[in-house]
Amino acid sequence: MVHRPEESQSALFNEISASIAGSRKKRSVSDAPKPTDLGLQAPSQLAKNYVLDTNVLLHDPASLERFKENHLCIPVDVLAELDKFKSEQTERGANARRVHRRLTEMFSCADKVTHGVATEGGGTVRLVIYDPANCPKNSDQLNRFHRIFPDRERVDHRILAACLLLMQYNQAPVILVTKDINMQLKARAVGIECQDYLNDKVDAREVSNYEVRRVEVDPSELHRFSSTGELAISEDRMHGVAINEYVLLGAGEKQTIPARLAPDGSFVRLNIPEVLKIPDGQSLKPLNLGQRCLIDALLNPEISLVTCYGHAGTGKTLVAVAAGLHEMFNRKYNGITVSRPVVAMGDQLGFLPGSLDEKMRPWLQPIHDALDLLMRPNTPLGPRRKQQKPTGSVATAPKKPYELLMEQGILEIEALCYIRGRSIPNRFFILDEAQQLTPQEAKTIVTRMSRDSKLVLVGDPAQIDNPYVDSRSNGLVYTRNRLKGQPFVAHVALNRGERSELAEAGAQLM
Repeated sequence: MVHRPEESQSALFNEISASIAGSRKKRSVSDAPKPTDLGLQAPSQLAKNYVLDTNVLLHDPASLERFKENHLCIPVDVLAELDKFKSEQTERGANARRVHRRLTEMFSCADKVTHGVATEGGGTVRLVIYDPANCPKNSDQLNRFHRIFPDRERVDHRILAACLLLMQYNQAPVILVTKDINMQLKARAVGIECQDYLNDKVDAREVSNYEVRRVEVDPSELHRFSSTGELAISEDRMHGVAINEYVLLGAGEKQTIPARLAPDGSFVRLNIPEVLKIPDGQSLKPLNLGQRCLIDALLNPEISLVTCYGHAGTGKTLVAVAAGLHEMFNRKYNGITVSRPVVAMGDQLGFLPGSLDEKMRPWLQPIHDALDLLMRPNTPLGPRRKQQKPTGSVATAPKKPYELLMEQGILEIEALCYIRGRSIPNRFFILDEAQQLTPQEAKTIVTRMSRDSKLVLVGDPAQIDNPYVDSRSNGLVYTRNRLKGQPFVAHVALNRGERSELAEAGAQLM
């Protein structure tokens, strides 16, 4: 077996926990361990005590550095849960290993890991042990908790019990930080203060308002912008507008012109063709203002990252693929890569047979549909006359145009699982359903882009099947929030469905 550093790190914590547990067994009742030996008493009573759940550490391993001058408490049961994920060859497994390594570094010079070690932010981090055999028998809160939740071996219950013990031995507030909604409800039921991990959550207003911002100008200014394609106004009149944000310049109710705030601080006119032409295929014409803004961002060579929100049927994937094909055939990029996270909606059908391409086909079928629609030759509708087949020939289905591009390596439709470690130069990279990503996964993808590549993240923050993220903490909104204002980043929100009247009514009313 190949030796892995992660195994030695987690083994170190297992040895620490086992040695503490062994020493407790040897003690008599009169020689019970002190609260400080179990990590129940903070080094000082001036700062808050934050107890981290396993899902927070798996979501963001850097959360160990996010609590500044406060006391950070890691229950030993959390270490046991992390140990279950360390061998996974996934982002979750990588995060578990990162937490093990960081805790090993923090505790490397500590005499006792339950006494706490100083962090860079001025606080401390320590392990907390919940041992039912040594818990104080006169704790009314703990006795009440065990009556409500009698299963003492359940990890969630052990973490909650540790929080109650911390509340007993510390005057400062004790706060449980977890992304598990059910855990939050249980905590509040027994009087434990509870919070979600908010470090990577965006403001709720950023994912609830898809309307294009309106900037009022004078009629003369609007006329000048219409003739010259550029307009500079004072900063106080465009307060809150980010670089490369799309707005409506308006003079009165009916006179409006869409514009984009350029990095030099002036508004510029949209630069888009009448239609996006696909050689030997279909042409796509923008159907509304949002699609026009999206095409402007996709065709702008100065913008290397485009994020797009839009509910089902707004055309975000179709427009992105059409723009990618348009740019590729105009030799702006060497090829197109289209991908999406492998996250199922509802029950899964089990393992799929076949090669990697055959396994991924059901997940990537929406992308195949978009390519088939855009690259389908213009043929008349209706039944075609049957032609006489030559005798002795074997009928073979003709390959679709996009399949020929895939064979040449110009067009890639691939899984997201194997992107770590890659460097992607001069490609038009489209990531569909980006709202299913965690912030760490989104960071991995953004950092894969080399020079002359363009990354397009599209998705609907309201449709999430990944249990580890929500509408305010997923990779799509996280990327938008952290990179907003950069001169090479643009964002577009689509709010008008074009798939059909039925689809639009379903998106709005259901």
